[in-house]
Amino acid sequence: MEALHKNYQAHLDTIAAAIQESEALTAYLDEEGEEEYKVLIQTFEPSIDQVYEMVATNDPLQLVSFETALLKSEFEGLYLPKVLGYSVLRGQIDSDTVKYNRPQNHFKDVLTFITGSSNFEQIQKRVGQSIQIGFSLSSDIWITNIIEGVTNKKVKYFLQNQKLHKLRDIKQRWTGLVKYRRQFHSLNYYTADFPTNTNELIVEQDLLKHFILYRFDNKLDNKSLNKYVIELINNEALYGQKEIIDTFILVGLYFELDDAGQKYFSIALKKIAKKYPNFDELFFAALKAHWIERQEIEPVLEKRFSAMVPRDISDSISEYYDLLDLVHGKGYVHEEALEVVNNYYYKHEGRSDENYCLRSTILSYLHKFLNNLDVESYTDYFELNKIITLYINTFSNQQFNQDVKELSLAYVKRLLKKYIDKRGRDYQDIKKFVRATFRDLGFMTDKQLTELFKTRRKK
Repeated sequence: MEALHKNYQAHLDTIAAAIQESEALTAYLDEEGEEEYKVLIQTFEPSIDQVYEMVATNDPLQLVSFETALLKSEFEGLYLPKVLGYSVLRGQIDSDTVKYNRPQNHFKDVLTFITGSSNFEQIQKRVGQSIQIGFSLSSDIWITNIIEGVTNKKVKYFLQNQKLHKLRDIKQRWTGLVKYRRQFHSLNYYTADFPTNTNELIVEQDLLKHFILYRFDNKLDNKSLNKYVIELINNEALYGQKEIIDTFILVGLYFELDDAGQKYFSIALKKIAKKYPNFDELFFAALKAHWIERQEIEPVLEKRFSAMVPRDISDSISEYYDLLDLVHGKGYVHEEALEVVNNYYYKHEGRSDENYCLRSTILSYLHKFLNNLDVESYTDYFELNKIITLYINTFSNQQFNQDVKELSLAYVKRLLKKYIDKRGRDYQDIKKFVRATFRDLGFMTDKQLTELFKTRRKK
């Protein structure tokens, strides 16, 4: 966690002063009513949110400091319902128990401030669900300590009622958490601590992963993180913990390192490899897990990662990335690429992690091609099927076949929406090709194909 920059603090100080000098606050203090407090919310929360977005986008490691700076009476409890929700969602959750792996101190700090606020009566109307989910994910002892620290009987009674009995059931708890997360889906509240020792690496890894992927997916600038990324790469104290392999895959794929950073990365990866006699096995297991979660890794990212992999790190890893360089360089449809893929694939067990990753790369190309192919260019799809057939024969993998079938079927359905004249040449060409190809590849039976091209009566 970083300290809050002076410019952000200055923005908050200006907003706090405006709140205290406003007619809206005067009206609320006179009436202490819900409508008057809503006017305060509508008047000032957008300004706080604007600064929050600046911090979240440019300096995400300062978010907790920013949220802590709001825990002052001058802000009259404004924006704290959102902050409480963010604090609930940032906790790392054990997938087996659906409970926090460790106590969430920031959640406690925000909740404690809210319960002691003179505006609690208004704030409580906006925080019930957050407290319910936060309590359900926490231990009973931790919750009891918070409630026992409250002296106001009315507030204490409110907190006790947020311990919902139904959320003691693990399935109900998981369902509640999933629904709750959806409410924050479009909001950028992600932050993380970059680990400095092995214990932090184990505890923080999952949160760090989601943080990195969120920023990559939303094309956010990571300049403020470069210092911490380089420190992580060069921290040899982390190399002896196998979780570092997964972390290096994330950093190598999703951070655009400068020339110096790339050199540090290569040197560090080589040192890590020497720590583990079975490094290639651990590496491909981690890469497979990443493919399963992401489903797609852009070729440009794989090429960038490959450039940082020392070729003397492991024969298996070197051969794999030499192969990927060929596939990405000449194209997955090139004759030489097809031959090298075929040779590599048969050197490894069909269900090996290496082969899984290789299939995923090829599938990613097919996915991108078919999803972006316009319906007027359907003859290109006919040509591609020659390549698809070769890969199906090479991989001999049921899941790969199923994935290709779904991609192909989705494109064919797009064609049938476009070409509706059953006497037209386009429709007849498509029908003839699909019936023959889908049958030969085992995608569909004759009965299913008949159903696919069957005329639907309009209601």
